[in-house]
Amino acid sequence: MASNSNFEKYKSDGSLQGNLLEWFDARFPATSMWRGHLSEYYAPKNFNFWYFFGSLAMLVLVIQIVTGIFLVMHYKPDASLNENGIPVAFASVEYIMRDVNWGWLIRYMHSTGASAFFVVVYLHMFRGLLYGSYRQPRELIWVFGTLIFLCLMAEAFMGYLLPWGQMSFWGAQVIVNLFSAIPLIGEPLSIWIRGDFVVGDATLNRFFSFHVIAVPLVLLGLIAAHILALHEVGSNNPDGVEIKKRKDVHGNPLDGIPFHPYYTVKDIVGVVVFLMVFSIIVFFAPEGGGRPRGRRLLP
Repeated sequence: MASNSNFEKYKSDGSLQGNLLEWFDARFPATSMWRGHLSEYYAPKNFNFWYFFGSLAMLVLVIQIVTGIFLVMHYKPDASLNENGIPVAFASVEYIMRDVNWGWLIRYMHSTGASAFFVVVYLHMFRGLLYGSYRQPRELIWVFGTLIFLCLMAEAFMGYLLPWGQMSFWGAQVIVNLFSAIPLIGEPLSIWIRGDFVVGDATLNRFFSFHVIAVPLVLLGLIAAHILALHEVGSNNPDGVEIKKRKDVHGNPLDGIPFHPYYTVKDIVGVVVFLMVFSIIVFFAPEGGGRPRGRRLLP
């Protein structure tokens, strides 16, 4: 891929909008980024069904961020009991579901989106294994992808505790206790993760801060690195053809086509189908329910 600095800056057509775009592009590499990563980024011609899932993962990421922002507006990470004897965290989730306008939809989109995230990421990873996307020169893309997957597992695990229901509490109890099996450092490590000797208010607040701030920042950085590394060496394809080896007189790959508009339009088809399935699950079979955490109750 050509360096972004090689692309010509936007030239105004004399209109107010054109002058504004020229002023903006002279101070920010908007045109270079658009051409380098979309309109003049060449991808192989033979992408198939398996290449939908990278863009779908980005779509689900946006869904999770947007719905998560609205959930944080009303959620309270507090394990203490309210006047009705119900944990405040659990009660805040019930408040979102029952009293916040469209809160039930936002929460179901977020919980269903968490499961959908792993479905599309697993299929995305399967495609990488199927077509050897981990081989030279794409080793770093695979490394970044693996780190993204590990961050997703941490993000999902911490988010699972936040409703402070039966399954979330005991799930955290079991998973955190697994770390205590590590020789020498296991017990101190599990206490450090919990923030206490038992899963409690300190654990809930710690997981909340990591879930909404720390891990998402790391995740976004890794995703940016993943995409930049991909666009530096080029995309793999089912036939294993390196499109950069055969170029025309203008330096464009003969076996490639611009990502935009060809693959952006193709991805829209996948997005529409995904959103249909996603909506059916959200409206007719969403995740949800559970009882408040109780010391004498097991899942």
